[in-house]
Amino acid sequence: MPMTALIVDDEELAREELKYLLDTTGSVDVLAEGKNGVEAVDLIRTHHPDVVFLDVQMPGLDGFAVLRKLLDLGEGGHLPQIIFATAFDQYAVRAFDVNAIDYLLKPFDRDRVLQAVDRARLRLQESAETKPADLRVDTLLKLIEQHQTPRAHSGKIVLQSGSRLLLIDQKDICFASIDEGVISVVTPTLEGQSKCRTLEELFDLLDPAVFWRAHRSYLVNINHIREVVPWFKSTYQLRMDDKKQTEIPVSRAQTRRLRELFNL
Repeated sequence: MPMTALIVDDEELAREELKYLLDTTGSVDVLAEGKNGVEAVDLIRTHHPDVVFLDVQMPGLDGFAVLRKLLDLGEGGHLPQIIFATAFDQYAVRAFDVNAIDYLLKPFDRDRVLQAVDRARLRLQESAETKPADLRVDTLLKLIEQHQTPRAHSGKIVLQSGSRLLLIDQKDICFASIDEGVISVVTPTLEGQSKCRTLEELFDLLDPAVFWRAHRSYLVNINHIREVVPWFKSTYQLRMDDKKQTEIPVSRAQTRRLRELFNL
C-alpha cells in the first residue's frame, strides 16, 4: 500500500520537484500540497498523512511553529512522520536526525529522497508495533525548545536598500511587513528588505519587550505607534510615525494585547 504524504513549501518549484521525485518511487501517494505553515496545520488535520515533507522557513508559521501548533491543538498522538526540507546547511544539524525526524537539503537529490522515504516507512512500521507516541512528542518538544532558545538581541539589523547593505539600530525600526515571502522593514527615514525568510526569524533578532506581532503580516515597534485608530466591529488600526504614516491592522486575536499595552 502506498505511503500517503503532504508537501508543504512556499516555493512552487521546490514542491513540483519533490512531487516529481516522490511520484517516481511508485510507493508514495501525495494527497495535497501547501505553501505556508497555516495551510500545513489545516492539511495535516484534514488528511492525517503518513508523512509530511515540511519546509523549515515559510511565511506565517515556520516548520517548527507548525509542530508547536499541532501539539497545542492536541494532535500529539496523531503526528505524521516529519521530513524537514531546507536550502540552508545550518538547519541540517544532528538534532534533526532523531526519532521520527529527517531532513532533505535543497536542491533535492533523488537518492537522498528515496532514503528519507525508506526511513519514514520503516518508522511507520516500528510505530505500528511499539506505538512510541509519547517518545515522539517528547522528542519534538525538545527540538522545538532548542530552536526557540532565547538569544541575545543584537542592537543592529542589516537591511538591503538597492545595492547597499545598511546597518540600522533596531530602536529605529517602525515596523516590518511580509508580502509574498519578502520582508520589508520601515524606519522614519528609509525602507529596505530583510534577508530573513519569516517574521518569526526577524522577531528572534529583536527585543520582544519593544516589538509586537500586531498582525500575522506585521511586526511593529510599539514606540513608533503614532495613533490607535478605532475601526469597524470593535477592531483597531495603528497609525505609525513613518513618512507615510502607514496604517496597520490589528488582528482580532491581538486586540486584547493592544488594550493591555495602552490601557484602552
